[in-house]
Amino acid sequence: MTTQAPAPAFDRHMLEALVCPVTHGALDYDAARQELISRRAGLAFPIRAGIPIMLVGEARQIKAD
Repeated sequence: MTTQAPAPAFDRHMLEALVCPVTHGALDYDAARQELISRRAGLAFPIRAGIPIMLVGEARQIKAD
């Protein structure tokens, strides 16, 4: 029986260096969904295996709260 290792955790210190590729603004970390949220752009960028995918084509549209 083979067990998969858990995905590496996202390093929150990366948030200090990462910005939204659209607005160049700050991002919020959503640990539950493993996403980086750009509220100004209305986009959620996925984090896969601990690596943020900062491509607009990979981002999910979010509704303004």
